[in-house]
Amino acid sequence: MAITRTQLEAAAEALALALKFERPADAVLHEFFRAQRALGAGDRAFVADAVYGVLRRKRTVERLAPDAAPREMLLAWLARLGGISVRELAPLLKQEELAWLAQLKAVPLDGLPLAIQAELPDWVVERLRSRPDGPDVAALARGLNEPAPLDLRVNTLRGERGMVQRSLAADGITAELTPYSPVGLRARGRPPINRHALFLEGSIEVQDEGSQLLGFLLAPKRHDLVVDFCAGAGGKSLMLGALMHSHGRIYAFDVSAARLARMKPRLKRSGLSNIHPQTIRNENDLRIKRLAGKIDRVLVDAPCSGLGTLRRNPDLKWRQSPQSLGELKLKQAAILHAAANLVKPGGRLVYATCSLLAEENEDIVTAFLTRRPEFLGLHCGELLRGQRIELDTGRLLRLYPHLHGTDGFFAAALQRSA
Repeated sequence: MAITRTQLEAAAEALALALKFERPADAVLHEFFRAQRALGAGDRAFVADAVYGVLRRKRTVERLAPDAAPREMLLAWLARLGGISVRELAPLLKQEELAWLAQLKAVPLDGLPLAIQAELPDWVVERLRSRPDGPDVAALARGLNEPAPLDLRVNTLRGERGMVQRSLAADGITAELTPYSPVGLRARGRPPINRHALFLEGSIEVQDEGSQLLGFLLAPKRHDLVVDFCAGAGGKSLMLGALMHSHGRIYAFDVSAARLARMKPRLKRSGLSNIHPQTIRNENDLRIKRLAGKIDRVLVDAPCSGLGTLRRNPDLKWRQSPQSLGELKLKQAAILHAAANLVKPGGRLVYATCSLLAEENEDIVTAFLTRRPEFLGLHCGELLRGQRIELDTGRLLRLYPHLHGTDGFFAAALQRSA
């Protein structure tokens, strides 16, 4: 289908807004589409694909269009990386733009520095390469620069995975069983799942398979007291509630009332009655202190750089910096220490991030264990095997898109001595 002038101009305008990096790209696009009511579904899809395409390949695009003007960056991405021929674009372009694009085809892209090939900031590549046990940066980058698939979690209170898979297939949606999570499905393409009956009735939720595995690491029992310390919009709380068969009690804490508000319709659909969302001021809130030493299972999905989610949020790599990383590290250490105070003797704490950096992951856990000798590290591979999940990345859970097909995740499981 030919690109229209409306689509090209809208994409350039939306890209200019996203490149300010003042807000997340998805929020920028959401507001842009609300203001541009005349754009149809096909127009919006083109704009979103183009904006995210440029953000994913920004370093290469800047090599092709060094002036970094949004329209030129968009054209460079379309013609050199987006699979659109100059002939298709010709009716929409000025003569000087056509001439420039013709020259662009000859610009060499071989032998570029690793950071440019990886489409990552230099400081991120330096940190990844400094780890002797770290992933292959080039292979990891290729995985991060691919769009993420649509992963679903089956709500086992509402249905069984095979039944849900067959029901989706009957409606023309092909979904494969996820290789690790026993309650996960991976849909092909981009079906409008939020309008499907199974979604509306609470039988499925959108959740990356890596995120689902955190619930199996925590492994709450049916009548446990559980805290989801940084609950956000509640995806992991909902999974924990289903694992507990809606028994026990889950406190879903977050400092953002707006994030917790997004949990309400999801909680209503789920049929769960054991989740209690509560807004807190910070990690030292009095409500938290009242639960000290009483909780069986605590999940800390800590605020982080989010570099493991670049398949979905490619703008994050350009909105983070060494300075913001320093602030996050202080926050992560403080949250982990406060959350640990909740754990009862013999209880379990899972610390997790969707970061790829040791400074937010292994270093935080090592420093914590030095400070809190009453906690011992558990072997994540053995814990998952106990849940009949054959995935062993060692004592620590490390997930990568190019190896596991998930977002990048890190997790450590810790137990308080009895």
